[in-house]
Amino acid sequence: MIYRFRVILDNDTEEDVFRDLEIRETDTMEDLHNIITQSFGFDGMEMASFYISDDKWNQGEEIAMFDMSEAGNEVKMMSTTIIKDVVHEASPKLIYVYDFLSMWTFFVELAEIVDEASGTDYPNLMFVHGQIPDQAPEKLFEAESDDDFNEFQDGLDVDDYSDLDFDEHWN
Repeated sequence: MIYRFRVILDNDTEEDVFRDLEIRETDTMEDLHNIITQSFGFDGMEMASFYISDDKWNQGEEIAMFDMSEAGNEVKMMSTTIIKDVVHEASPKLIYVYDFLSMWTFFVELAEIVDEASGTDYPNLMFVHGQIPDQAPEKLFEAESDDDFNEFQDGLDVDDYSDLDFDEHWN
């Protein structure tokens, strides 16, 4: 079977930027990574990860390009993870992050599952909409957007040592 994905750049620009692509369900997540990077004009040489997502686009389990985990923390790898094992009708959404310095972030959603068409090479870029900007869109994190945020809201004076329970002449 062939999976049709829509890959949307997470951005706040006026124009939507997305790609529609097809790939075999038996291909690896690394194959999906390759078609995504090629379709958006990246060289594919930067670190990247997929994250399994729920319906509200909350980031879940990581599927990494390289194993950077510490001993005992097993991470799924793109090169050995088959697409249909993580993406299916019941779990159709992924978050894809490319280049952890720039944080290009994409929403990847399974749009349709179809039969393989004879004479079509897969993976296949079906449709292109919008141009990717020169730089990754900046992310606005919750703490940055909350006007009421105050790191000193606990009322502690960081220069007042009188209430601390230690002997300042300990040495």
